[in-house]
Amino acid sequence: MERASQVIGQSGVFLDTLERASRAAALDRPVLVIGERGTGKELVAERLHRLSPRWDQPLIVMNCAALPETLIEAELFGHEAGAFTGATKSRAGRFEEADGGTLFLDELGTLSMAAQDRLLRAVEYGEITRIGSSRPIRVDVRIVAATNEHLPDKVDAHEFRADLLDRLSFEVVTLPPLRARSGDVVVLADHFGRRMAAEIGLDRWLGFGPAALDALTNHRWPGNVRELRNVVERAVYRWEGQGPVDAIEIDPFQSPYRPRAQASPTKASATEQSVDPPGSDNEVAACEVGPSDFKSRVARFERELLARALAENRFNQRQTADALGLTYDQLRHALRRHDLISADGKNVGGGTVA
Repeated sequence: MERASQVIGQSGVFLDTLERASRAAALDRPVLVIGERGTGKELVAERLHRLSPRWDQPLIVMNCAALPETLIEAELFGHEAGAFTGATKSRAGRFEEADGGTLFLDELGTLSMAAQDRLLRAVEYGEITRIGSSRPIRVDVRIVAATNEHLPDKVDAHEFRADLLDRLSFEVVTLPPLRARSGDVVVLADHFGRRMAAEIGLDRWLGFGPAALDALTNHRWPGNVRELRNVVERAVYRWEGQGPVDAIEIDPFQSPYRPRAQASPTKASATEQSVDPPGSDNEVAACEVGPSDFKSRVARFERELLARALAENRFNQRQTADALGLTYDQLRHALRRHDLISADGKNVGGGTVA
């Protein structure tokens, strides 16, 4: 696995994490890499391999979540011809492919219990057995695994083997999220911006303007470095100004025309059949009861909104005006227009809304 990606950062917490990974690289022991999505777990796994004595041997990657449970064991350990439907010929698994090198197991927490049993034996004894075979095969593989889950919790829930976790967690490297890496957002954004500028053929890179830098540094980045890279590259290629890039769109789905979430047929059917009582919070239903012309519907909705606000504020008109964001005079005018107060300014019905 050869990659052009780089591990970039200058914050103390990030450099401390890299130092821990670098020290563990020289030891021929399993390492568990923990981190949120987009924090660079695969890049750290590659670093562990490149700095190890196995650097010139294969680095094999397997995403445990990308395969159905029925195929994971065959992918890991291989199979013989006829072992199952569709197995027309023998095939080596990832362990055999990684012999002498490193096997990186991403999304480790998704492995089934059966696969965990077989993985434990491979890690413990250095032996694997192809599906459909009774002959064990010796392999020399270093395991680096990654997950975004807290595996001790899965052990407590009987969803992960405690003995396998003990074997794989000789060293645990926990990657800090981007929001905890003070100063790294600007460094990474500049790197991704320069790279994108070169890719689209810009003559020079002028960096980011103050508005863009403010947007980049104030966002929480739940998707971490991967999200930051997408945001920066999108901003650079969209920018049509002459100076520094100064427009950032964090959410590419933000649009006044984006489709609304649709209710399930069951919920829609229930909504159509239900009848809301007077004063309910269903504003759409309130507009659709009574006269069908637009002005009548708006007037009915406004009257019911005022009546409900009065009741919620114990018919105190000043409190009601504050709650609706109106002045006292604006509220009284609206109440008179909808016959909710009498000529002398009192609530209709002596405190009961008609």
